[in-house]
Amino acid sequence: MLETSADPLRADLAPEEFIRAAMQWHFSPETGSPYWVKKAAELAFDPLTDIRSWEDLDLFPDVGEEWRDIPVDDLVPAGTLRDAWEFQVFDSGGTTGRPKRIVEAHSRRNGVLWVSEVLAEHGVPGEGDGHWLHLGPTGPHIVGRSVGLLARLRRTFCHYIDFDPRWVKGSVKAGRTDEAARYVRHILAQAEDVLATQPVSVLFATPPVLEALAADEKLLDLVQRKVRGIIWAGTSVSPETLRVLEEEVFPDAAVVGLYGNTMMGIAPQRPRSAADEGGCVFVPFHPFSHVRVVDPEDTTTEVGYGERGQARISLVSRDLLLPWTLERDAVLRIAPTSAYPQDGLADIRPLTAEGGGTAVVEGVY
Repeated sequence: MLETSADPLRADLAPEEFIRAAMQWHFSPETGSPYWVKKAAELAFDPLTDIRSWEDLDLFPDVGEEWRDIPVDDLVPAGTLRDAWEFQVFDSGGTTGRPKRIVEAHSRRNGVLWVSEVLAEHGVPGEGDGHWLHLGPTGPHIVGRSVGLLARLRRTFCHYIDFDPRWVKGSVKAGRTDEAARYVRHILAQAEDVLATQPVSVLFATPPVLEALAADEKLLDLVQRKVRGIIWAGTSVSPETLRVLEEEVFPDAAVVGLYGNTMMGIAPQRPRSAADEGGCVFVPFHPFSHVRVVDPEDTTTEVGYGERGQARISLVSRDLLLPWTLERDAVLRIAPTSAYPQDGLADIRPLTAEGGGTAVVEGVY
């Protein structure tokens, strides 16, 4: 793990101890960020004494919208300033409006280390077994850094074909679907050059890009011959389309999904069990990232296992505190297993597909 000696939030703490340590860290003037120390004075409760469990986080208001405007300097915990400066700033994709911004130093990389272990369980190629190719956002988006780190953990190169998801979403929203299609062809032309000249064994792409790739005979042949691990993320995909990608288009590759975003981190697909009935089940990074599946009409009420609801996320780490905030996704709540003791999430779709919520344009990411 990449945690420093100053990190008070250890995975081996009991849940109540973990939350109490988080409150002491984020709301003490000596260690907390300017944002949260100031916010404490505005709350109707005292986080240092009244927040003692994950359930108590319900006392916090949903501050997610504020993260579109907060000066990012105000998000850096004072307790981290004694460490070497490693903070970076990352933007959300802006799917539901102007982007939100976070700062991050070590904590997300700890999550990536865990994701790497899960990918190994799926049979994604490891050290000394080819390069990676990332077809997705880099720049202000944290996913590019995360995929690059996954490649470096395997001591290999990561090739990047960058794209701007906001441009494509804007084109789709304005009805310029031909423009979006040309953009995808532009991405795939660059990918073809890398695949034809480099020993790529792992590909990261979104479902719409994978579908476009599958329709290009020459590019599909390159991927089928060379790639043995395909990681998809960024947009929803229907169970039937996923089945076709796994069983018919890329039958010789380990096809693994990732769910997540800038605010919550990465939730990898857990290896399938008989209980999963062929579905793709994602699991958040325990205990730092939690997702509760709640009734959209009563967002403090959790639905039962096997029921659908709205994703309500939280992220609690040394670098960042984000109490419960509603996400744009409708998900199925799945029971944990002995190997993955946190709740799972499946069949993820934009909330509008369920008949409510803000209009969502997924585009290509």
